[in-house]
Amino acid sequence: MIEATYITAEEAVKIVKPGDRVFIHGSAATPAHLVEALQARHNELYNVELVSITTMGEVNFDKPEHRKAFFFNSLFVSAPTRNVANSEDGDYVPIFLSQIPQLFRKNILPIDVALIQVSPPDAHGYCSLGTSVDVARAAVDTAKHIIAQVNPLMPRTHGEGFVHISKLNAMVWHQSELPEVNYDFQANDVIEKIGYNVASMVENGALCSWV
Repeated sequence: MIEATYITAEEAVKIVKPGDRVFIHGSAATPAHLVEALQARHNELYNVELVSITTMGEVNFDKPEHRKAFFFNSLFVSAPTRNVANSEDGDYVPIFLSQIPQLFRKNILPIDVALIQVSPPDAHGYCSLGTSVDVARAAVDTAKHIIAQVNPLMPRTHGEGFVHISKLNAMVWHQSELPEVNYDFQANDVIEKIGYNVASMVENGALCSWV
């Protein structure tokens, strides 16, 4: 069995230097614990470019004290990044999701440091990118340094999402619930009735595909 060594988030993000481009794992895999530790270094850093697709959870990229340290180059705009992407301290790259990996692989947006969230390593030392493999696979494959937030609540998914701990420059153990999107506040009687009618058309055991 391969043993993993863990350090604090504060120690891990010391890898980031002024002028670096930092990829942030997105969606439900947003490594909020690492992001907060990086933001805490705002007095030490400058000209750090952050790139990510949709970010979720309790992260705020639009704090005035962070503006001199970080520039957010958003590849998908989400609630935590909308204000900064529309400001002089951020930007938005209009691009198809399927094309984003080529930005990393073709060195158009070379990644210095990748902040990711993964499942705990198995007996052979393999972690999983979990819920969000998407563009993170290309970021992990091309980044000069990788910092992983290891979360026992991150699902272990199969396919192309495995990362061996030998590829990780730092590992931070941090257990937290994955962020979720909740649209309950938008629901009303009409929407619930539509959902009920659609669900009634699907038989038990049916094979469904989304188009």
